[in-house]
Amino acid sequence: MNVRTRTAAALAVATLALTGCAGGTSAPEGQEGTSGGQEDDGSGALGPEALDEAGEAEITWCAQKDSSGQFTAVLEAFNSDPANEGVTLSLLEFPASTDEWRNQFIQRQQAESPECDIFGSDVVWTAELAQRGFIRDLTPYVESRADEFIPSTLETAAYDGSYWAVPLGTNVAFLYYRTDHLDSAPRTWQEAYAAGQANDGLIYQAAAYEGLTVNFVTLATAAGGTILSDDGKASAINSPENLAALEFMSQGIENGSVPPAVLTYMEEETRRAFEAGEATLAVNWTYAYVLGQDAPIADDFDIVALPAWDGGDASGVLGGVNLVVSAFSEHPEEALQAIDGITSAASQVTQAQKGLAPTLEAAYDDAAVQEALPFWETLRDGVRQATSRPVTPVYAQISRAIYTNVSAALSGEVSPAAALEQADADINEALTTF
Repeated sequence: MNVRTRTAAALAVATLALTGCAGGTSAPEGQEGTSGGQEDDGSGALGPEALDEAGEAEITWCAQKDSSGQFTAVLEAFNSDPANEGVTLSLLEFPASTDEWRNQFIQRQQAESPECDIFGSDVVWTAELAQRGFIRDLTPYVESRADEFIPSTLETAAYDGSYWAVPLGTNVAFLYYRTDHLDSAPRTWQEAYAAGQANDGLIYQAAAYEGLTVNFVTLATAAGGTILSDDGKASAINSPENLAALEFMSQGIENGSVPPAVLTYMEEETRRAFEAGEATLAVNWTYAYVLGQDAPIADDFDIVALPAWDGGDASGVLGGVNLVVSAFSEHPEEALQAIDGITSAASQVTQAQKGLAPTLEAAYDDAAVQEALPFWETLRDGVRQATSRPVTPVYAQISRAIYTNVSAALSGEVSPAAALEQADADINEALTTF
């Protein structure tokens, strides 16, 4: 699909960057000796019947700073809907910084504060919040609506056999390519790297930070690999599939498919280099498409969902935000009613018009969503094929183990095999801390 269409909604779509590669770059605060508000109090999981039990209450939605106005628009629509009479929703904004956004909630939960009834959580925090007893089990409720959501988004809401969150907004990376360099988009990663080698290279985020974890997991899962065992209790990173992916990435730098400069690139370095005409292909989040409309190459690039591994599957890694109910809320039924309204089809259309990509399948069929997100088909396809990052209470430590050791392999400090062996040891050590 050609997505050269420019629209006034483009500025709003740039807010998708907020739901991209955010999570897990620092160790969880106070991870040791955690205790939960729900582990021993006998409270049950919230189901759809809780909506019938909801009465009157003022519900506080704690969220990352609402820079785009997307949360405010949804809140205003909720409060003006007669169906929600009796439940009044207010917004408490936390800092824009990912670490502070998380820390503000953690501090309240450690104090067993009832201030936040619902919380807008990065998708990688679900397991930690659940394991620490900070949020309510929403399994019956989510199961009652499961068919409405794009399945991959539900993966980010699950931990230890239960659902703890409701997907609100999502995001995924795309493959950007120069249409004046290539006749068509690569269909596999092997084709993409070959096109980079034959032209001006393929670039992505390979600095030693969360972005490198995302890019490695993307290729590894496409190649058939996984990071953790099925029960999440042991590392599975040192596998033939993951080794094939890491060797492929390493060889790409060695043979010139990928310029060595990527070892210093985060999202913005990647975007600027691509806009400056320094690469034929790039991997980046949605926001780079929007900003690219004002670049010199605006008429000479397109985007597609991330390609497949040769002989394998297409993949990708989800960003996004989920909604959770605090274990210390004094109004859990009314909090669930608020979440039910915030994640309704009508609300998802409202949020899309402010740049927050829907998690409901049906929302992408709405004309208003298609106008607000002109690349909606590519976005939906990318979300459908994507997967969650490793679901674990110690995600931050596991991500650090991945990007530190993958970086060492890509820079030539160690072999890919040695890097995965060390990552395996580091991940298993992290898993012993909870």
